[in-house]
Amino acid sequence: MDKSKGGQPLPSAPPPYAPPSYSQAVGGVPPQAPFTPQPTFIPAPTAGGPTAVVTTVVPLGPQSTHMICPHCHAEVDTTTKTYPSVVAWLSGLIICIVGCWMGCCLIPCCMNDCMNVEHACPSCGTFLGKYKRG
Repeated sequence: MDKSKGGQPLPSAPPPYAPPSYSQAVGGVPPQAPFTPQPTFIPAPTAGGPTAVVTTVVPLGPQSTHMICPHCHAEVDTTTKTYPSVVAWLSGLIICIVGCWMGCCLIPCCMNDCMNVEHACPSCGTFLGKYKRG
C-alpha cells in the first residue's frame, strides 16, 4: 500500500457505497433540448382489433409547468392566467349575506387558493389545459 510522508494512505476513488447522484435519487429524465419529434407510424389495424397509441400526460398544477407543447413541439414553461373559481364567488356571496358587503366580500377573489389556472404555450399561444380548484 502506498503511503504519503505522514503515514496516511493516498486518496483513491470514491468508495463503492457512495450515495446516488441527484438525478438518480429524484428519478425521471431531465428535459432534453432541442426536442426533435419522431414520426409515429401506426400500422393498419389487424384482425385482432384496433392499435393502441400511448401518450404522455403532463399534470398541470397551480404553477407554471415545464413541458413540450403538443402543437408546436417546443420545450417551454407554460404561461399561466388565473381567474376566480366558483368557490371564490360562493364564498364572496356568503360573506356579503353575513353583512360584510363593503369590499370584504371580494377577498376570496384575491386569494390564490380560490383561483383556477389556465395554461398556455408561450411560443404559439395554444391553450394547454386548466387547473380547477374546488
